[in-house]
Amino acid sequence: MGQKRTIATSASEERLEKLLEERLSPGSNQDIIDKRIWDLFGETWCVMFTDLSGFSRGVAKFGIIHFLQTIYESQRILIPVLDEFDGILMKDEGDSLMVLFRNTNKAIQCAIQMQKACKRYNEGRVAEEQILLCVGLGFGKILKIGDTDVFGAEVNASSKLGEDTAKAWEILVTSAVKENADETTDFDFEPIAEIPPGSDGAFRLLYTLEEPKWVVL
Repeated sequence: MGQKRTIATSASEERLEKLLEERLSPGSNQDIIDKRIWDLFGETWCVMFTDLSGFSRGVAKFGIIHFLQTIYESQRILIPVLDEFDGILMKDEGDSLMVLFRNTNKAIQCAIQMQKACKRYNEGRVAEEQILLCVGLGFGKILKIGDTDVFGAEVNASSKLGEDTAKAWEILVTSAVKENADETTDFDFEPIAEIPPGSDGAFRLLYTLEEPKWVVL
């Protein structure tokens, strides 16, 4: 299985490199080549980027072992949630994750449940051991190159929202996510002032972080 993935990935990268070389050739028809690239690699996905709030400050204060422990613990509690909502983990770099979803509402629900999982984990822990999650979501047609990388305006926008703009407990989304989400009663949206390049609008997801309390009759 690992060998098949390597072959597929290298084949995709090789094909893209050849088309880009052709695109750079004098007299090439870039519009036609661009269409070929989108025909080959263009796919529609919901893209999630996550980040941990205050992570760099924590590393500077508590050292590299704390850095590794926080990454380990965050992945231990978050990756099972991604699996539950059919998210595909494309990359993990430091304290950030890049995840793809076919279904926008599953991506939104996954983000909410990830925040709830962090809240449960943090209960009773000192501040420096808590996991404070930031999430950004984008949706649209992107270039997916094998199983290694993705490119596109919504990729850039969701990365900006999740890694730079969002604060602890926030889930920020592009207007494309809002427009593609099914109507539901357990979350809503409010516009935010910081609109990332590549999107014509951005919103904060309004959701309930508290778990429901069951009453035994």
